[in-house]
Amino acid sequence: MGHALCVCSRGTVIIDNKRYLFIQKLGEGGFSYVDLVEGLHDGHFYALKRILCHEQQDREEAQREADMHHLFHHPNILHLVAYCLRERGTKHEAWLLLPFFKRGTLWNEIERLKDKSNFLTEEQILQLLLGICRGLEAIHAQGYAHRDLKPTNILLGDGGQPVLMDLGSMNQACIHVENSRQALALQDWAAQRCTISYRAPELFSVQSHCVIDERTDVWSLGCVLYAMMFGEGPYDMVFQKGDSVALAVQNQLSIPQSPRHSSAMRQLLASMMTVDPQQRPHIPLILSQLEALQPPAPGQHTTQI
Repeated sequence: MGHALCVCSRGTVIIDNKRYLFIQKLGEGGFSYVDLVEGLHDGHFYALKRILCHEQQDREEAQREADMHHLFHHPNILHLVAYCLRERGTKHEAWLLLPFFKRGTLWNEIERLKDKSNFLTEEQILQLLLGICRGLEAIHAQGYAHRDLKPTNILLGDGGQPVLMDLGSMNQACIHVENSRQALALQDWAAQRCTISYRAPELFSVQSHCVIDERTDVWSLGCVLYAMMFGEGPYDMVFQKGDSVALAVQNQLSIPQSPRHSSAMRQLLASMMTVDPQQRPHIPLILSQLEALQPPAPGQHTTQI
């Protein structure tokens, strides 16, 4: 783990004994900021995520996010370059240094196409879905679930490969809920950490005696697939209109007809969007179905976005 020193000259910082130059702000959330920085030692661009830590719990959660990154060395999961905790008076900032993806997120790509009245082709969707599923498979194999999968949390590499980011909501894949207090605590946690229009039905009203497993990610994956197919998530408009997403997700999703999509893709989407989590498939089954849908000939050209 690196140590962030004081800003050593105007617009530069040192992390792990390497100097980085501030270029511009990339974005900000409730308690975090993301800046574009350039490594003066290698000339590469990086995204520096700074999390404001007001309490000890905030510091522990930031450390946990860094620990989640360190668990994985996978082409479809974002790599953590460096992590450090910096004191600012009585408060702290956790710094996560991450690779910079100039193409942005899957959502950026969907919106770019939508602005031209276009959509991803089925071949492109299948390639993206395959990479996303391989990332999820690696997470689930370690006994964790992502819990906040959505198009804005999927980066696109130069070749169009998807890379899962924002591991701050990850927790153990299998959660045994044994009483109403635990159920309410999990429900409250999900309300804070799992984006509402991509949140699985079982997290809206957690039962007093149940098991919540990694198939919450499969529901979210279905919402991501829907967004790739139709240019918006299935519950985005429900939320934007102020209607109840919690109510909407209790009913089986109606999938619009489109000549752009095969019946196999529609069936795949329908299986992911199964309301009963016990009837929802696991990622390995989805992967085997996806691999069967890939263009058959080895070495055949595949369209990249």
